[in-house]
Amino acid sequence: MLEAAIQAFGETFSPPLRKILLKSLGLALLLLIVLGMVLQGVITHLVTLPYPFDTALAIVAALGLIAGAVYLVPPITSLVASLFFDDIAEQVERRNFPNDAPGKALPIATSTMLSIRFFGLVLLVNLCALLLLIVPGVNIGVFFVANAYLLSREFFELAAMRFRPIEEARALRKRHSLRVFLCGLFLACVVFVPILNLITPVFATAFMVRMHKKISAEAAGRPAIRASAPVPD
Repeated sequence: MLEAAIQAFGETFSPPLRKILLKSLGLALLLLIVLGMVLQGVITHLVTLPYPFDTALAIVAALGLIAGAVYLVPPITSLVASLFFDDIAEQVERRNFPNDAPGKALPIATSTMLSIRFFGLVLLVNLCALLLLIVPGVNIGVFFVANAYLLSREFFELAAMRFRPIEEARALRKRHSLRVFLCGLFLACVVFVPILNLITPVFATAFMVRMHKKISAEAAGRPAIRASAPVPD
């Protein structure tokens, strides 16, 4: 698990994935700004104060959203993943598992539906964690546990669904739920680090593609596949 995480982190910045990484970074930043503006607008709209207190509220809300931006990254990550997941997964599979049959991208309608559902769920959970900032310690625990579970679940199932039906992918994840969750702790750690957390869509995809390959090989009774030496481009 640790080896797969280290390999995935290194590959995130490799030339084949660098272009996708830059595109995902740009989109993540744009969505983060838009989401922040929407939330700020909602806050200032719900709380009506006379001038100049309304201006002060807007400034405080903006600063609060900047401080709490780390809590907005997971839902943004979930949404960005829907656009770049298959491109990233294809590169990782081709370079690290060249002898395996390539995975197949999900139909656009299915991918969109799953992404919107995950985005809404992750956004709701992280907004709840953000509100818990008034309870020191508790909000950090909620953040780590919730995002470790949600992000590991999403990215593992997306990796599995490139090779098997949705129901089978979910069943595989449930059979190895503890292991997948522990993988999610790596994702939660990256998400918690400002700026670095913007690489989450690429890192999480590369990591979970490896873990799905490893778990699938073990479930089939084959030796675990090592992916330490990518094939040259």
